[in-house]
Amino acid sequence: MPTWRIESQYPGRVAGIDEAGRGPLAGPVVAAAVVFRARPGRRLAGMIDDSKKLTPEAREAAFTALLRCGEAEIGLGAASVAEIARLNILHASLLAMVRAVRRLPAPPDMALVDGNRPPALPCETRCVVDGDALCLSIAAASIVAKVVRDRAMRRLSARFPAYGWETNAGYATAKHREALVAHGVTRHHRLGFGCVAGGELPLPEPVGHEC
Repeated sequence: MPTWRIESQYPGRVAGIDEAGRGPLAGPVVAAAVVFRARPGRRLAGMIDDSKKLTPEAREAAFTALLRCGEAEIGLGAASVAEIARLNILHASLLAMVRAVRRLPAPPDMALVDGNRPPALPCETRCVVDGDALCLSIAAASIVAKVVRDRAMRRLSARFPAYGWETNAGYATAKHREALVAHGVTRHHRLGFGCVAGGELPLPEPVGHEC
């Protein structure tokens, strides 16, 4: 379980930063930055873990608790499919992180970033490999980014129901790959990714108005 050990090493405002959606075939990449005003209480801390280790229900419960607790400041950022194509997924993820930090109510003094590549932030930055498993702030950011992105993909699924985005969030599941063959790509697909590469598949008709 993540702990407060790393945050406790730094004075001032410490932000944990993580992203969701680097690997899918479709949809944006979403990043979150979370600053705890003080060490989270035991109940809230007990709900926070690496988002990949939590069930969807547990992620939603932790997300709601973070929004309601009054202990956390949250910033959100995203990079679009077009930006992913232009920048590549790594640099689009870093851009989303920068945008998330900018959406915080005040700048952090220290940023703890999951992974080994830091975004260009106007504050001291430390990369923490497997940070979402080690650091409460990063784990909280991983939950926020994952829940927000999954909800966005469920909304898109209503427009393009064939791809199963409401359950696979755009990842390359068998259903998603089969739908690509049967129905082609949408403007929400990442044309440089895996079985989407080349952009030679036909464009499907959306259900209703495309968002």
